[in-house]
Amino acid sequence: MAEVIKNRYDFVILFDVENGNPNGDPDAGNMPRIDPETGLGLVTDVCLKRKIRNYVEMVKGDLPGDDSDAREDEQGYQIYIKENVPLNRSDARAFEYLGVTDIKKAKKDDPEIDRKVRDFMCRNFYDIRTFGAVMTTFVKAALNCGQVRGPVQLGFARSVDPIVPQEVTITRVAITTEADAERKGTEMGRKYIVPYGLYRAEGFVSANLARKTTGFSEEDLALLWQAIIHMFDEDRSAARGKMAVRELIVFKHSGELGDAPAYRLFDAVQVKKTVDVPRRYQDYEVKVDEAAIPEGVTCTRMI
Repeated sequence: MAEVIKNRYDFVILFDVENGNPNGDPDAGNMPRIDPETGLGLVTDVCLKRKIRNYVEMVKGDLPGDDSDAREDEQGYQIYIKENVPLNRSDARAFEYLGVTDIKKAKKDDPEIDRKVRDFMCRNFYDIRTFGAVMTTFVKAALNCGQVRGPVQLGFARSVDPIVPQEVTITRVAITTEADAERKGTEMGRKYIVPYGLYRAEGFVSANLARKTTGFSEEDLALLWQAIIHMFDEDRSAARGKMAVRELIVFKHSGELGDAPAYRLFDAVQVKKTVDVPRRYQDYEVKVDEAAIPEGVTCTRMI
């Protein structure tokens, strides 16, 4: 059985975008998300978690010729929040595994049914074990295991400096319909880009929740760091331009409950531009104030 983490962690991610849209807002014509009061760019936690899930699925998911169900069940790296897979289909697997056909009867006969269902889902789905989940099937069945709070949480990413989104007009020579082809030779379109932006996200890993709830392990933690570092490498698209994780700064506490408030550690990470209009990562200076890190906390710059 994998060893559950015993230390609390806080971490800072710095990533950048060049001539791309890191996270479009569907309510604003898919333009880059922005804080209207400060002009700082935003990337949602949901967007970042999606990329982590995709990387884990790519690394630990199906391989050609594998019996995927057996392989994933054994290793426990399935993804719960997954494209084109209804959540109740994944939820049903817990009932199948436990042999439950009548939920009301199972609740009456087995007072441990909530824990057994929760443990099955956490054991088999990496993203539940990591981020938690709201499992509607179990909520509707009045099971107490329907909402699982995961040990790993991410905040919104926010750009270090204000961004200036640009709307770029594009043309294509491939015409959509025969009627259009008779009257024009090209079609017009548009896309939004951020010429350059350096974004900062902050996250937390709770050893207490890992121990009490999901069983998030040392192996899971190592995979999380790997997924964060590489989350943009296999997620290329024309819309997102060039994106890369530039820094992953991890603060490890000496114990489960930690040695200092997270904000003190985050304040120790200082990012300042060295030119008036940054257009590359080298236009910033990133420092970690070692003197501000309390005793019992170790800092590792993983990139």
